[in-house]
Amino acid sequence: MTERSSVADLAKTLREEVDRYSPGERLPSSRALVERYRVSPVTVSRALAQLAAEGVVVTRPGAGAYRAEPSGPAKPAPGDTSWQEVALSAQTAAGPVPRSVDASGVLVTLAEPPPGVVEFNGGYLHPSLQPERALAAALARAGRRPGAWNRPPTDGLFELRAWFARQIAGPGGEGGPTGADVLITAGGQSALTTALRALAPPGAPVLVESPTYPGMLAVARAAGQRPVPVPVDADGLRPELLAAALRATGARVLVCQPLFQNPTGAVLARERRREVVRIAREAGAFVVEDDFARSLAHEDVGALPPPLAADDPDGVVVHLCSLTKITSPSLRVGALAARGPVLERLRAIHVVDQFFVPRPLQEAALELVGSPAWPRHLRAVAAALRPRRDHLAAELRRQVPALVQAAAPRGGFHLWVRAPEGTDEAALTGAALRAGVAVTPGRPYFCAEPPAVHLRLGFAATAGTAEITEGVRRLRTACAQALPHGAGGGEQAPA
Repeated sequence: MTERSSVADLAKTLREEVDRYSPGERLPSSRALVERYRVSPVTVSRALAQLAAEGVVVTRPGAGAYRAEPSGPAKPAPGDTSWQEVALSAQTAAGPVPRSVDASGVLVTLAEPPPGVVEFNGGYLHPSLQPERALAAALARAGRRPGAWNRPPTDGLFELRAWFARQIAGPGGEGGPTGADVLITAGGQSALTTALRALAPPGAPVLVESPTYPGMLAVARAAGQRPVPVPVDADGLRPELLAAALRATGARVLVCQPLFQNPTGAVLARERRREVVRIAREAGAFVVEDDFARSLAHEDVGALPPPLAADDPDGVVVHLCSLTKITSPSLRVGALAARGPVLERLRAIHVVDQFFVPRPLQEAALELVGSPAWPRHLRAVAAALRPRRDHLAAELRRQVPALVQAAAPRGGFHLWVRAPEGTDEAALTGAALRAGVAVTPGRPYFCAEPPAVHLRLGFAATAGTAEITEGVRRLRTACAQALPHGAGGGEQAPA
């Protein structure tokens, strides 16, 4: 039994037992609960904290936990807050622009599923794939560095900026950015927010791949910008449609993911790479390159194409990347790279929003990427993701062939599948969760009407192939309930 499920079980038991106590009466001590339920002190502490958050008990440091007093009188009816709709809109010369702040597409990959649910919706590596020991050692070494807790430079530690610049420039590195062109950010999401705020004003169109990462769409809409879709195919963004969209909208920003695009997994074809940058340059537009998955390449990938920013003398590309996906959700260290006057704009927005990224995190990141454990970790993840990817693809073909798969990517951590025509997406994702498997709905990945119902199914957050088999078996049960009649199909997996 996992620690998470133990906490949930103990909280449920205590919730039922607390009714035997009078309001204000003290519950048994933590030591007594440890002995009675044969759980760890950490489990008891977390269960009591959960009940305290629910208002069931009150904890008093050094005195124990007590049953909470009955809640007071009912709250008065809320006032009229409709005036806030205008106040929260972005004001432009043409009038107010609604600023829709919708985090649902992001939360679906951040929310921790209930105990026992197979996590096909995860956006990070499974704990068994995270370099926990190397991170702990790096953080310990970083803490011993002189001045580790002092204020860092606002742009970030120069050694870390230089390391990111080398990763972006690649071997040789003649045409890529230098450390002076890099800003350290609090992860990739923060870098996206800074880039879009710096490059496009409220009300402006922003060209995005379709489908694309919901977190980026949320950032644009929160800034009052208008995402405009540019379709992708198996070879990535379509240059002719990009050119047409730039002419039609007058947009000055394109956001794209040329490598292992989220969610399709597509890699921008070699012949399209220079074309995309050329088209943007001729239109006077920036290309925001979200290179989130370069370190998540699988061991069968072969040579990776360099980032668009690796050969960009005119400063068309604003590049962003992060250490978070390849390490831990809590190592929120990323980078923005740009050339020319735009770098000063990015720097100003970054400082206003964050001041700086905490120095201990930057020092720990430096220790990690400079240690012998770093290349070993990259090889281990590449070796672990490939069999998970192949196993998920094979189990879907065997058990749920009605879900049509896009080509399996050789990097990243998910598969993109299309459901049969007539499928109710909400019904399917709800049935999946009731069956014990969390999946990511495809609708949030489209800024316009989606052409079909899709699901994003991740394999990196699973414990291994056995859990993947079980997850697909549960998904098959959900599909039998939610897909149009006769569309489920597939071989029944052994229980």
